[in-house]
Amino acid sequence: MSEPKAISFNHIFVRYNGKTVLEDITFDVEQRDYLGIIGPNGGGKTTLLKTLLGLIKPARGKVLIFGKPPTQSRKLIGYVPQYTAFDRHYPIDVWDVVLMGRLGKSKIFKRYNDTDRELAEQSLKKVAMFPDIKKQIGQLSGGQLQRVLIARALVSEPKILLLDEPTASIDPESETSLYDILGELNKEMTIIMVSHDIGAISQQVKSVACLNKKLFHHGSKDLTPEVMESVYGCPVDLIAHGTPHRVLDHHHKHGDSDA
Repeated sequence: MSEPKAISFNHIFVRYNGKTVLEDITFDVEQRDYLGIIGPNGGGKTTLLKTLLGLIKPARGKVLIFGKPPTQSRKLIGYVPQYTAFDRHYPIDVWDVVLMGRLGKSKIFKRYNDTDRELAEQSLKKVAMFPDIKKQIGQLSGGQLQRVLIARALVSEPKILLLDEPTASIDPESETSLYDILGELNKEMTIIMVSHDIGAISQQVKSVACLNKKLFHHGSKDLTPEVMESVYGCPVDLIAHGTPHRVLDHHHKHGDSDA
């Protein structure tokens, strides 16, 4: 008997204020896939993640996570939201931020136990941030903070890791380190990374979905100019930004602007 799909979207429609945000989205994500979802701002990428998390109920269609609805499977998902501004002077250190990821696993007001602390330590080691556990979060760079947020998601022991624009506020060197970490994590879990920046799709990504309210492509990383123009609504020239990035259209390396 074959293993269940990690995620199944079956004819999903989502509407806001009478407007269709997602239209007839149907595709499966295999277990231990590493999927990059790309598309323009406002194309429905974050809405798709929120639907997967059960935060948005589709007007039509069904979402399944390991064969069950999101309300029964949310605990299997670790979520790293878009980076947002925060009070850099707030008195909390790296260790406590990561432990907060265990709050949903214990009773309210219950103290953290040895299992919580062990998982926090393991998660911080996976993202190479354990030596910095006593640092106040305002002292971290954008790349370090992103790794701490990933560790916070990992302490819940997810089978699926969702990342919404994880490279939006970090430098190129930190991007490379982040991609290396995600490549290792993908050996044990399914990863879905959302980005409006085509250049953020790294070599480790196994498949790509192109989304702009409708699903224009799902599967191979070898995207054609025709697909990209359909998704972004204009001609797209693609260039590489260094080792971790790939030129998706190898016939169009002459372009000197990013999508």
